[in-house]
Amino acid sequence: MSIPDELLVDIAARVESEQSNQMSLTVVVRGAVITGRLAPEKVWRQRVAEVLEESERLGQFSALFSSDSRNGRRNGHSPDDDGAPTHLHFHLARILQGSVGIPETGGMYRVAIQDVGAWTVGDFSYS
Repeated sequence: MSIPDELLVDIAARVESEQSNQMSLTVVVRGAVITGRLAPEKVWRQRVAEVLEESERLGQFSALFSSDSRNGRRNGHSPDDDGAPTHLHFHLARILQGSVGIPETGGMYRVAIQDVGAWTVGDFSYS
């Protein structure tokens, strides 16, 4: 198990505490490059629940992402008392592959901070 980058944990905590979705970040996770904006977990879960709810086939899964379904669970946070984030929640994000970003419109990704091998502030886009 790798040790999470403390600065990256601090960035995630700031996004969580200020409920902001303006922090752009690019990370390398097990060879994949993911670029986009960070969102607070609650906002990310709400948006995923909304998308799933609109789906005829996947609507039944939307409740898993709603804040009401968590019942005090600490998803995305460490199990110890400090409550430090353990995951990054991306929205409007793309996996970069060659000269394209997948999906073009951006997706919703959840990444374990301990799996991030490299990162930089800002996102990449192709013109």
